[in-house]
Amino acid sequence: MYICLCQGVTDRQVREAAENGCQSMRQLGKELGVGRQCGRCAASAREILRECQTPDYLTLAGLLAEPA
Repeated sequence: MYICLCQGVTDRQVREAAENGCQSMRQLGKELGVGRQCGRCAASAREILRECQTPDYLTLAGLLAEPA
């Protein structure tokens, strides 16, 4: 799903950026341009960023990254 229409950024791209080290909206803006134009995407992007920083998400991401 598109999060930022101005920059054409999807929720997957936001999650990937968070998994690769983006920890703030400032970093997300520099990396993907999210929140840099109209700002309507900021709340959704922030929510995804927080979700990706929860212990449950990090545990699941770690398990999925391991080979079977």
